[in-house]
Amino acid sequence: MDLKEIYESTIAGNAPKVKELVAQAVSEGVNPGEIITNQLIPAMAEVGDRFARNEFYVPEMLIAARAMQGGLAILKPLLADDDITSAGRVVIGTVKGDLHDIGKNLVSMMLEGAGFEVTDLGVDVAPEKFAEAIKEHQAQVVALSALLTTTMTMMKVTIAALSEAGIRDQVKVIIGGAPVTQSYADEIGADGYADDAGGAVKAAQKLLATT
Repeated sequence: MDLKEIYESTIAGNAPKVKELVAQAVSEGVNPGEIITNQLIPAMAEVGDRFARNEFYVPEMLIAARAMQGGLAILKPLLADDDITSAGRVVIGTVKGDLHDIGKNLVSMMLEGAGFEVTDLGVDVAPEKFAEAIKEHQAQVVALSALLTTTMTMMKVTIAALSEAGIRDQVKVIIGGAPVTQSYADEIGADGYADDAGGAVKAAQKLLATT
């Protein structure tokens, strides 16, 4: 089979086709890590680039990410420890008091599509829970989301909680969400800011490349 079809079907957001092709590739003996590294990750990188060029919008990104996740669901249980090199470990969540999750979910899926190991804590996440998860999963990056001006202040509280837990210097903090800006990131001492899912992936990659 032509593995490029997996790449193209992922970009197109054709989840049933991606699952079918991935299952076929596995049955033909293709290494699961090879499918992820050479097809799914490049496909999601292309999706992010198209979004940056205004050729794709949020709905297209979402359906492509869901198609990618359908393929990953088949492949992950088959992966040996040395099949694929992780891009890094990320803990993500929407801050305490905020129940919005669409943007956070998209960032989570895009990070996973870029090869990161992602632990998604969901919404309304207390600062202490972020700290606990970072320790438990030995996360290198924590991504904080907020969609309201009233809840974005919890980002500062969360960063303070990481300092209190003695782990602030062990993890890079990326923040994002509708009301969030680069100047706010600078003000509260975050390491990075992203205004969309593709930007969050690039920010995480850049921050880990400098460590």
